[in-house]
Amino acid sequence: MNPDTIFALATPPGRGAIAILRLSGPATEAALAALGAGGLKPRLASLRDLTHDGRPIDQALVLRFPAPNSYTGEDCAELHLHGGRAVVEAASQALIALGLRPAEPGEFTRRAFENGRMDLAQAEAVADLIDAETTAQASQALGQLDGALSRTYAGFRRDLLKAMALVEAEIDFPDEEIPDNLARTAGPVLDRLIADLRAALADARRGERVREGYRIVLIGETNAGKSSLFNALVAREAAIVTPIAGTTRDVLDADLIIGGYAVTLSDTAGLRAAEDVVEAEGVRRARARAEAAELRLWVRGPGDPPGVAADYVQPGDLLIRNKSDLGHTDPVDGLDNLVVSTATGEGLAELHDWIAARLGRDLSGADFPAVTRERHRRRLVEALTDVEAARRALHHTPEMAGDDLRRAAETLGRVTGAIGVEDVLGEVFSTFCIGK
Repeated sequence: MNPDTIFALATPPGRGAIAILRLSGPATEAALAALGAGGLKPRLASLRDLTHDGRPIDQALVLRFPAPNSYTGEDCAELHLHGGRAVVEAASQALIALGLRPAEPGEFTRRAFENGRMDLAQAEAVADLIDAETTAQASQALGQLDGALSRTYAGFRRDLLKAMALVEAEIDFPDEEIPDNLARTAGPVLDRLIADLRAALADARRGERVREGYRIVLIGETNAGKSSLFNALVAREAAIVTPIAGTTRDVLDADLIIGGYAVTLSDTAGLRAAEDVVEAEGVRRARARAEAAELRLWVRGPGDPPGVAADYVQPGDLLIRNKSDLGHTDPVDGLDNLVVSTATGEGLAELHDWIAARLGRDLSGADFPAVTRERHRRRLVEALTDVEAARRALHHTPEMAGDDLRRAAETLGRVTGAIGVEDVLGEVFSTFCIGK
């Protein structure tokens, strides 16, 4: 248990109806007593007049959560104060005078991890749940907090340990009555594990897309109406629209929610042979964004040639036959297409519905995603590399296979914090807000 006691504001700073100060550590009960809130029953809100050095602080609801049945696993408490700045400042200064210190970002959740109240993947889910802006992000974070991701990785490690036991038996007891080539019986186990790890990595970054946002890019020739369509989709005048070809010179991003999923929509420069160095850089950025996106919306106006934009279209992308009020653009074989006019509103509702359906297909799934952060992806890649090496070594050098499997098990253990996590704790908890 940590020797010091911390406190932090658990509600947004500034003026409000209520402000909650959280306390955690061995001096929690002594601090409550010094403030005039001693003798509280566990998990029962009590109204107390808080004072320090004879000066009133506030009349507050106070709750006490004794260890180990608290969020951090330590003695904890909450002071539900009136939300004025002066009240919060007075209470904070009193706690500092009593020997408590302000918490660092994520320190409450870090203590919960260190005290075994949650694993590292669940701790990351706490941060994701706080940051969630869509129902899909919240649902994914709640599943991870409930242990869905941890159970997936625990299953991977169980298969690894089973294979390791078979291999180690042959290495450690070669003269005992153990079937010849017992290590080879680990082959089917490793084959299944390799298939599972590859499937997790091939999940099209579904978990990361839900968490970080699905990238959609508008591409097309100059004056195809990309910026007008961009403004219509984000429901504001975000992009400059003029009749002059090449008005858009840079990538313009907007975050929005479609069908309960977070989306980053990008308007880009028209793809053509650039006439000056500024436009050339805009076209380069447009091409790079098109290549990196999950979905490209190819915008074409009446009479527009396919142009270089066709080179970036991929199966599953959408052709938008824009400016239907001025004429019609021919469809393209092999691509879904919609007829749209930002001037009359034709097709805009259908476009919104098409994107929502596409997001549902790409981001929903029966299984909880095994990857919700880049950190998880790196560990899966490392583990898969080691397991594949072990599978190759299984028949001729079981000692090397055993070493590969041990490395893979340690790598997977770092995702949930089962082993070797000191090097990633700072990375994980530095992203948390203070008070959590």
